[in-house]
Amino acid sequence: MIIKAVKAHESTEWKENEGNKVTWELRAASHGELRDERQHSGIHTLRFLHMAPQKNKRRRLNVAGSRQNPQSFQAQDFLKLRQKCLSSNAKFVDDKFPADRRAIGSGLLPLTKVGKVVWKRPSELVDDPCLIVDGESRFDFSQGDLGNCWFLAAIGAITFQKDVMDQVIPDDQSFDKDYAGIFHFRFYRNGEWVDVVIDDQLPTLSGQLIFVHCKTRNEFWPALLEKAYAKVCGSYAAMNGGFISDGLHDFTGGAYKTFNLTKASENLWDLMDQAVKRRAVMGCGTPPGPTPANTVLPNGIVQGHAYTITGVTKVKSQGKMVRLVRLLNPWGKGEWKGDWSDKSPLWKEVSSQDRETWLEDKNNGEFWMSMEDFCRSYDELDICCIGVDFLI
Repeated sequence: MIIKAVKAHESTEWKENEGNKVTWELRAASHGELRDERQHSGIHTLRFLHMAPQKNKRRRLNVAGSRQNPQSFQAQDFLKLRQKCLSSNAKFVDDKFPADRRAIGSGLLPLTKVGKVVWKRPSELVDDPCLIVDGESRFDFSQGDLGNCWFLAAIGAITFQKDVMDQVIPDDQSFDKDYAGIFHFRFYRNGEWVDVVIDDQLPTLSGQLIFVHCKTRNEFWPALLEKAYAKVCGSYAAMNGGFISDGLHDFTGGAYKTFNLTKASENLWDLMDQAVKRRAVMGCGTPPGPTPANTVLPNGIVQGHAYTITGVTKVKSQGKMVRLVRLLNPWGKGEWKGDWSDKSPLWKEVSSQDRETWLEDKNNGEFWMSMEDFCRSYDELDICCIGVDFLI
């Protein structure tokens, strides 16, 4: 079980009570309480409690590092830098994260490719670049030549939460009005929200983005978001391998728990169902196995790989209720081939209404599987309770 610390005005507390019961509490001094309990007997509960707002809430909302007033990362103020560029009719060049080999990092690309990397702005790649086309979606992007499936799985999870996406990707920027080659994104790091400024030069090979890219060619929010996070980490190479829980936390400011699926309790699906209803975000990972990471098994599951959990439901089949879990591969393709997959004959045994509601036979990387197969195929589940800042 893993817990990530949260803001200074919040506190976490572990208590071991009688009967081997361990309780974890996240207390928000300003406006609420979020509590998660786990008993060693295998019973999991997830509870959200609400407290009355305190009188000094307004003052605390604007404290430096809060959601409403994030700290400027590396002392770079987005509005001031953009205005300076607009006044001088110049595009922003980020000297804090130069578009060169240092930003790529060591050991990520073969030396034969490193020398061929060309940094290009979106306007040099397409005629009509857009930050976002028809809203952000978990189906917008595909992973590139970077082992950051954990990061992309976390992005896929937060696309269900519009207020979180609006926090991470501020709406005061575009390729049209006041465009100056500068963008900014927000992450929750080391107990506070930070505003990260970047220029829009992206690494390419043969005119194609090397790392994450959109299925809509002129959409660039995933690539720019990835670059901002690479800046926080120090390089793209520093993102090569990680934990979904870290991504979920850094996007939401929420605390998380990691569950060992090899010892999953019978009520874990119920906890996941409640998590969805309570706006928690979830991801999971497969064990590495004896073969190299990213090996695709005959059943379609990728070894040593992160996935987004995009939903849970129950369907009635042969007179019994079946618990299902829906997952998304951040590759944007490659799906489970077993029971309850897109082409599984088991879907013929459910009502036409359930088929129309839940089944989509598309090779988009998203698929259903039973809770039992989920626990057999994956070894860890991360549930991240949305940050208390978003519960105001």
